[in-house]
Amino acid sequence: MLVNVHVKNMALIQEADVDFGRGLNILTGETGAGKSIIIGAVNVALGMRGFKGFAREDADTALVELVFSVEKEEQAEKIKAFDIPVEDGLVILSRRMTGNRSISKVNGETVPVSTIRQIAEILIDIHGQHEHQSLLHASKHLEILDEFARDELRPMKQKAAALYQDYLGLGRELEENRIDAGQKQKEMDFLNFEIQEIENAALKLNEDTELESRYRKLSNGKKIMEAASLSYELTGYENGAAGDGIGRALRSLGGVTMYDGALEELAGQLENLENLLNDFNRDLKDYMGELSFNAADFDEIEQRLDLINRLKAKYGDSIEAILSYKAEKEERLKKLVDYEHYFAGLEKKYALASERLLSCAADMSKVRKKHAKILEKAILEALIDLNFLDVRFEISFGRTHNVTDHGYDEVNFLISTNPGLPVRPLKDVASGGELSRIMLAIKSVLADRDETDTLIFDEIDVGISGRTAQKVSEKMAVIARKHQIICITHLAQIASMADSHYVIEKKVEGNATATSIRALSDDESIEELARILGGAKITDIVMQSAREMKELAVSTKKY
Repeated sequence: MLVNVHVKNMALIQEADVDFGRGLNILTGETGAGKSIIIGAVNVALGMRGFKGFAREDADTALVELVFSVEKEEQAEKIKAFDIPVEDGLVILSRRMTGNRSISKVNGETVPVSTIRQIAEILIDIHGQHEHQSLLHASKHLEILDEFARDELRPMKQKAAALYQDYLGLGRELEENRIDAGQKQKEMDFLNFEIQEIENAALKLNEDTELESRYRKLSNGKKIMEAASLSYELTGYENGAAGDGIGRALRSLGGVTMYDGALEELAGQLENLENLLNDFNRDLKDYMGELSFNAADFDEIEQRLDLINRLKAKYGDSIEAILSYKAEKEERLKKLVDYEHYFAGLEKKYALASERLLSCAADMSKVRKKHAKILEKAILEALIDLNFLDVRFEISFGRTHNVTDHGYDEVNFLISTNPGLPVRPLKDVASGGELSRIMLAIKSVLADRDETDTLIFDEIDVGISGRTAQKVSEKMAVIARKHQIICITHLAQIASMADSHYVIEKKVEGNATATSIRALSDDESIEELARILGGAKITDIVMQSAREMKELAVSTKKY
């Protein structure tokens, strides 16, 4: 769950730090106080939004940091799969903006924003002010049903994804190989030419490396001979050369070794040095004797290298790559020689892949229809709980023109909120307030199957009041038994259900305006409920109503 939010230099917030608890966390405040800034800052931290429009213009840096307590081993393992350590059950997401740069981190590890988003999906679900509008799109209905049937459907969807990729790959291969007789002959002629050209070269692995070494030696033969001759002269035994000097030194030292035993060891070292130099001088003479320049050999090597380099320019940057290219073209030529048989086999594979994908889609459809009946009933009950009185709700199935990795099902949520009227698609019937409640009903049904601990609702109370608001508050309290909920609301009925209540306030100090957030005590929570109920003037009667509303909420949550 989300245990702490730290915000610095975001919109009207200079710096705010708030700890959230389990159950239902309610955020209230005057209109314009900046309640949505908190949700906006959370969205920035989760990579759902950028800093633009949120970071204070007068600040050099801005920061949002979220601390999550991860209690489920499954969640921890999913996060560890990103090579992110999870120590003491905590995951800290942060995004910092400095100048025009933003840096995202998870537990101190710098990560791309895309990784932040993926980890966010494991930890939190945000229902924004306009998210219920997504219910107007049938694709969202399929997504909701698949989430409900997730445990049974997941392995099928993984299988379908693999089958679909195989199906697409074979389809591309079919199109790429669909050629007429003229094209086939032209391609075969060209393939024969390329294969023959490489074959005629009779290439050997590493041949180019050996030839280049010999070429360097022959083309620099004069320089090599001059250097070797000078070295031979300087290390030889002519007057003044190294060998001559060491020989004279050895003879001189040898004449006095009998006077001091310590000189014998030094003389021995000098003798070893003379032997080494003598061996070197002899080996260098042998090398010079073998060194020769053959113009015919040089021309042959040069021509061979030219041929290899031309082939590299056409077929690959190494002899290994050229031979691999030749093998690939031989395989292609083999297919074209027996083109009819090859293409028929390809068509058979494509048809089989299509059949397998269709079969998997049919299995997925059966599972969806089975779970749709259960989901249909559960959503209907949740809608009744949310004060939809004479409501009917159905899930209809259609079929798409093409089969994809999602199968072929087209799912549509149908509803009737008035007795005597037939069910119709949500987009044709539901108002904004009704859509908001329908989404809450769906969230409540999915809550038992949802692995996400934290749910955020930003003004779920749009377009509702009275008895309906009371029903919504009770439904949120039910969800909060198994999930942490953070909710921004304008309604006292919902705020009264709070397990933890926070107020967001805007204050003007001097010429500056700042927004702050603080947790309320039980008495302060009742005062805030009275403010919501009574507006500008809070009377004793309003305070009494606020107390009674809080007491009723507490007693309701006990059941």
